[in-house]
Amino acid sequence: MVYFVDWNIITLNGSSVIMTFLFDWVSLLFMGFVLIISSLVILYSDDYMSGDLNIIRFIMLVLMFVVSMMFLIISPNVISILLGWDGLGLVSYLLVIYYQNVKSYGAGMLTVLSNRIGDVALLMAIAWMINFGSWSFIYYLDFLSGSIEMELVSLLVVLAAMTKSAQIPFSSWLPAAMAAPTPVSALVHSSTLVTAGVYLLIRFSPAFGYWLNVFLLLVSGLTMFMAGLGANFEYDLKSIIALSTLSQLGLMIMTISVGLPTLAFFHLLTHALFKALLFMCAGGVIHSMGDSQDIRFMGGMSIYMPFTSSCLMVANFALCGMPFLAGFYSSDFILEMFSMGYVNMFGFFLLFLSTGLTVCYSFRLFYFVMCGDFNFFSSYSMAETNYSMVFGMLGLLVMSVFGGGILMWLICPTPSMICLPYYLKFLTLFVLILGGWLGYEMAGLSFSDKLFSMHLYVVSSFAGSMWFMPFFSTYGVSYMPLGVGYSTTSVFDSGWMEYFGGQGIYLLLFNLGKVNQWFQYNSLKVFLGFFVMWVVILLFILIY
Repeated sequence: MVYFVDWNIITLNGSSVIMTFLFDWVSLLFMGFVLIISSLVILYSDDYMSGDLNIIRFIMLVLMFVVSMMFLIISPNVISILLGWDGLGLVSYLLVIYYQNVKSYGAGMLTVLSNRIGDVALLMAIAWMINFGSWSFIYYLDFLSGSIEMELVSLLVVLAAMTKSAQIPFSSWLPAAMAAPTPVSALVHSSTLVTAGVYLLIRFSPAFGYWLNVFLLLVSGLTMFMAGLGANFEYDLKSIIALSTLSQLGLMIMTISVGLPTLAFFHLLTHALFKALLFMCAGGVIHSMGDSQDIRFMGGMSIYMPFTSSCLMVANFALCGMPFLAGFYSSDFILEMFSMGYVNMFGFFLLFLSTGLTVCYSFRLFYFVMCGDFNFFSSYSMAETNYSMVFGMLGLLVMSVFGGGILMWLICPTPSMICLPYYLKFLTLFVLILGGWLGYEMAGLSFSDKLFSMHLYVVSSFAGSMWFMPFFSTYGVSYMPLGVGYSTTSVFDSGWMEYFGGQGIYLLLFNLGKVNQWFQYNSLKVFLGFFVMWVVILLFILIY
């Protein structure tokens, strides 16, 4: 059942401004999830941000974030979608620069400018949709799919979604946005900002043509692979989890591109649960570590923080697709549907390789954080988190365990048979075990000059820096304009303009002043000179 609620805001001379709300199973389920997760995040941040003097402002910003997301979810109209879309962009900027330092400002600027590209694409789609007679795309999406007009709108929507969901080449803002407080990261990476692009693609997916789907498959597959590879070289706890989000977003968009939007939505919901939990646990660990995020300083956390470690492990295993946790139901389903569908070899290979990499960095994180000895200075300050944080994590823990099964009943009410040859059926399991073993091997490395990354530094820096994408989006964009600005300053402001402008006039007046001063020193020479000059002038006057 689908409800459209029309709210007539104003009628002027026969033309009406109408706000339409769309309530169907997708929007209601997604809104429910966003509200549950955001309420648990706010409960958690009440404790996490307790030392902050501006906590009211912080909570207000988070609520504005949630309201913007609600607007985006229930809008069948591109104009009102833009309202929520831009609201998300603006509030995300304010939250990324919440801790006011240079790094946060840089990250906030990168975030907001990357997202502006998508906003402009959405504005262009709105301008083009004037040809259709209405901005409510949902009414004629199936009817116009395949037409050249809809192809153009779809292309612009895909560009907008790629910037918001941080697909290649717009990926660099997502790890940079880790400068925001951890509760914000939990909300952004689970159910709000980055999922907005995926949600828009799910809504528009009936209109996508063959070539657009192939393009999406390639881009999202490469993003998934790049993020999985980068996370295996990363030592910052929050960055690893951020890159895992990027990888999962790639998986969702890949699923949409092969014509399975319902499955992508299913994975979006299950991923939201365990990803929020993962960030909450990371926040607790970082707090106890004296605000250190480096996983090389951690170790033996399961002894000092048993509850947080348990939650972290459940979320981690759900991310890997451990059977009967939330992530298993959706990701295993996606991999098997991929195996059953018509997908080219490259896409298939990227998907399974990236899944293996996901398990690899998850196990690496597990061994670095949970096992072995404690690698920091003192473990006396280690303490389990407070009540609000524990309750926030507990709510998500329950949902991460049971959420997948419940959603499976809701989204797939009729059982479907996936019939595969046994080697394809076991391929998923094989990839998971192989990835886990590789992660274990990587975590057991001893740090010395014999490390692979020391010998092949170019390879490890290329893989670990997201294929140099952050350099392109920062230095690449700013290098030329800054160089031109420097040249302009040298030639004009410090060159000719200086010579004929301020400095030139100053020197002229300075020299004239010196002459004037010399006259006023009451020198006898000057007096005699003037006397002679006046006598000569008077003689001339008398003669003539």
